Amino acid sequence: MSKPVETSDRESPFEASFRALFAERFSALYSYLRRFSGDAELADDVAQDTFVRLYRRGAMPDDAAAWLVSVANNLLRDERRKRSRQLRLLALPNLHSKGRGEPSSPESDLLLKERQSLVRGVLETMKPREQQLLVLHHEGYSYREIAVALGLAPTSVGTLLIRATAAFAQAYERRTHASR
Repeated sequence: MSKPVETSDRESPFEASFRALFAERFSALYSYLRRFSGDAELADDVAQDTFVRLYRRGAMPDDAAAWLVSVANNLLRDERRKRSRQLRLLALPNLHSKGRGEPSSPESDLLLKERQSLVRGVLETMKPREQQLLVLHHEGYSYREIAVALGLAPTSVGTLLIRATAAFAQAYERRTHASR
C-alpha cells in the first residue's frame, strides 16, 4: 500500500501523486526499456515520453506501474518502426549507442559486451511477448503488473514465464553450441 502523498499549497493531488510515482518508478521503467531495447538513449526518451503522457492524461490509472509499461511498450514499438523506416530510407547501418557507466577494466568490459550480445541475440530469436515477459520479470515487475502491461490473464503469467524461460534456455544452448 502506498503512503499518502503530501501536497504543497500550489500542487494538486494529481501532481503530488505524479511526482511520487515518477520518483518511485522512473528508474525501473528506464532499466526495463534499456534492457529490452539495448539502447540507453532510446530507453531514456521513451521513459520520459511515457511520463509526459501520464501527466497530460491528468489522472492516475488504476494500476500505474502496468499502465507505464504498457504505454512504454507501445512507444518503443512505434519508435522502432520509425527508426527502421528511416534507416531503410537513408540506407545507413544500424547505429548502437553506448551504455552508461565506465567499465572496470577493458577485459571485463569486453566480456560484459560479449555476454550482453549473446543474450540479446538469443532474445531476438524469441517471440516479442516472450522477450517482454522475461525482461519485465527480470526487472522485478509482479505477475499482476506483467499481466496488465501485456494484456494477459494474471493466472497465465507464471506458466508463460516458465515456457519463455525454457525457450530462452534452449535458444541459448543452441547458440553457444553452434559457436564452438
